Amino acid sequence: MMTENCLKRKIITVSGSTRFIDVIAVIQWYLETLEGAICLGMNLLPEWYGAEASHQAEAEGIDKEQDSLHFDKIDISHELYVVNVNHYIGKSTAREIAYAQKKGINIRYYQDDYLRHKVIHQMQRKERR
Repeated sequence: MMTENCLKRKIITVSGSTRFIDVIAVIQWYLETLEGAICLGMNLLPEWYGAEASHQAEAEGIDKEQDSLHFDKIDISHELYVVNVNHYIGKSTAREIAYAQKKGINIRYYQDDYLRHKVIHQMQRKERR
């Protein structure tokens, strides 16, 4: 059941290469906790689940279904947040960016965003421990 408060929140789809799944998880956390957004993104599977995380959908033969699902997430979003660590954008992410542009959905990039500095700070804190 949707509540009135839910409808007031910004909905953000998070996109990016699953090679950066750790950064994606932290970004989703920040978008929800710091900005109060509802995040739609990837399923964050643990390493023990199966194939290499960046190719799990292909390994299970559901990559086309997952791509379609991600486009549907973009359709209901106010914003697409692209996790482009070191400016890397893969083919799937590039398709999602083009789709969002065609739909007139705002696109925000990790590499240019204030949250990038928060992620880097957290990584450095972990390295110092």
